[in-house]
Amino acid sequence: MSSDHGGSSVPRRQLGRRLRELRESASLTVAQVVTALEWSKPRLWRYETGQVPIHPNDVETMCRLYGAGPELTDALRELARQSKAKGWWHAYADIPEWFQLFLGMEQAASRLRQYEAEVIPGLVQSPAYARAITTLGPRELPPAAVEQRTAMRMQRQQILTRREPRAPELEIILSESALVRGFGAEIMADQLTALLAFTERPNVSIRVIPFSAGPHVAYQGPFVILDFPRETQVRDPEPTTIYQESPTGSLYLDKPSEVETYSAVWSGLDTVALDQATSRKLITHRLEGWSP
Repeated sequence: MSSDHGGSSVPRRQLGRRLRELRESASLTVAQVVTALEWSKPRLWRYETGQVPIHPNDVETMCRLYGAGPELTDALRELARQSKAKGWWHAYADIPEWFQLFLGMEQAASRLRQYEAEVIPGLVQSPAYARAITTLGPRELPPAAVEQRTAMRMQRQQILTRREPRAPELEIILSESALVRGFGAEIMADQLTALLAFTERPNVSIRVIPFSAGPHVAYQGPFVILDFPRETQVRDPEPTTIYQESPTGSLYLDKPSEVETYSAVWSGLDTVALDQATSRKLITHRLEGWSP
C-alpha cells in the first residue's frame, strides 16, 4: 500500500475543523467572514467541513482574519499542503466528491463498524455481487463504468490485508434479509461463499441478526462508525465519525452526542445479533438454499 493510504480526507477534515474553531474563537459569523473575504457561503462551508482541499494562501488569509499567530498559521499551511495528496481512488473517473471523502476516511480508519439491512457491504462483496449491485443505481451505467466501479470496490478491500499501516478491524452486523434478497442463485452462492471466507480473517467479524430477533433499534437504516488512530503524539486523532449514505450524497456526524447515540444503537444491535459461530452456521444454511 502506498504512502498515500489515507488520501487527503483526514488532513482536510482536521484543517477545516481547526479553521472553524479559530473563526468561532474570534467570534466571527459565517456571514461576517464571507463578507470580509468576498467569498461565497458554500465555499467557506466546503473548507470548514473538509469537502475540498484548501490552498495554503487561503489558509493564511483566514488565519490573518482570525488573528492566528505565525507559528499556528505555518502549521495550518503545511496541513493544507498535505490535504492535496491524492488517494488511489483518484485514478478512477466518475466518483462523486462526497464518496471520495469517505474513501479517504475508510483508508485511514483503525476500526470500522458497519450495519447493513438489505445488501452485503462493499468491503466484503464478491466481484459478481459488486457488479450486479452497481447496475441497480438510479441511472443506467455503461458496461465500462460498471466494470470500473467493480474494480474500485475490489481495490477498497485491500485495506483488510495490508501490513502498513496495520489493517483495520472490521465488524459487520447484517440483517438476515441481506442473505436472502439477491441477484440469482449463482451470484448469491458465490457471494455467501466469499462471506464465509472473509469470516476466517482475524480482523473481520461478520454477525447476522436473524428474522426471529424481531424489531431492533437500527430501524432507521444502515450506517458506518469509523474510529481513527493517533497518527502522532502532537496531532489529535480524527474524532469517531458516523457515515450514512443516500443516492445523492452522504452525511457525516462527529459531535459527541451523535457518536454516543449511534454507539448506543450499535450496542443494541450487538445484543440481538448472533455470535460469530452461529452466524457462520446461518450463512452456511442460506448458502445451501442458494446452491443448485
